[in-house]
Amino acid sequence: MSSNAIQERITVIDSHTGGEPTRVVIDGGPELGRGAISERRQILKERFDHFRSAVVNEPRGSDVMVGALLCEPCDSTCATGVIFFNNTGYLGMCGHGTIGLIATLSYLDEIVPGEHRIETPVGTVTARLQEDGSVLVRNVPSYRHRKDVTVEVANHGPVTGDVAWGGNWFFLVCDSFDDLSLANVEQLTGLCHRIRHALSLNGVTGADDAEIDHIELFGAPRSAAADSRNFVLCPGGAYDRSSCGTGTSAKLACLAADGRLVPGDVWRQESIVGSILEASFVKDGDAIIPSFAGTAFITSEATLVLHPSDPFRTGIRS
Repeated sequence: MSSNAIQERITVIDSHTGGEPTRVVIDGGPELGRGAISERRQILKERFDHFRSAVVNEPRGSDVMVGALLCEPCDSTCATGVIFFNNTGYLGMCGHGTIGLIATLSYLDEIVPGEHRIETPVGTVTARLQEDGSVLVRNVPSYRHRKDVTVEVANHGPVTGDVAWGGNWFFLVCDSFDDLSLANVEQLTGLCHRIRHALSLNGVTGADDAEIDHIELFGAPRSAAADSRNFVLCPGGAYDRSSCGTGTSAKLACLAADGRLVPGDVWRQESIVGSILEASFVKDGDAIIPSFAGTAFITSEATLVLHPSDPFRTGIRS
């Protein structure tokens, strides 16, 4: 058989936003129909999960990689639809991924500076591409679901935090940490895993019994330009190198609910690697509409090759 026989090829463009990678699939994705983006995400999950794994898992990807599959939008006023996914499953919204997506479309000369609407499985977001290449994302409505929830965490003791929605479900720990550094990533990751396990054991969920799959810790910033430093454990077990757009949205919802931040105030969220998202919000009834700004940089263009004889054709899955 020829080495080129029936090989599947997937065209991608990689970028990073504040250190967190995004891999945008621009060609070679499966046919998912023309239903709502949430319906297409379900089809991808049920029928084509091997595609997700092949794109972001080893040996072509890594645990930290977030994939973004472009989809034809249902709403003709939108520039695109998108389904975000990672090493273990699927995301609702992805803040750094949206910034990376807009940077990718700009790189391909498919959009120009200005506002662009994007359909996600949890609603339509608006992204403004600035002349300098930075991107301002207007996120989905965000809110605090529960305040001051305490769980007993193995090898640590009681931990208290808020449950909030920012496009994904977060548990935002109230205690301040003074060791949010790259040198302590292993310990912080272990703690967040145990917090997530404790939430599950105690039946602590988001609305409609949704799983809380993101854990967020906070501490004093290193930069004088920032208000806070965070550490976010993502669903697949990797930590977020960026400040996490949906996590920052959840943080704003909690600050707003406590009256510590008012509409128009700017919150600068520093990540564990030192990158910063600048965020603010407007009110929307009991919820808020958060916005956050950052910059993504293109890192590579690639064609992923899936050889039919490759035993790891669809990635290495746990």
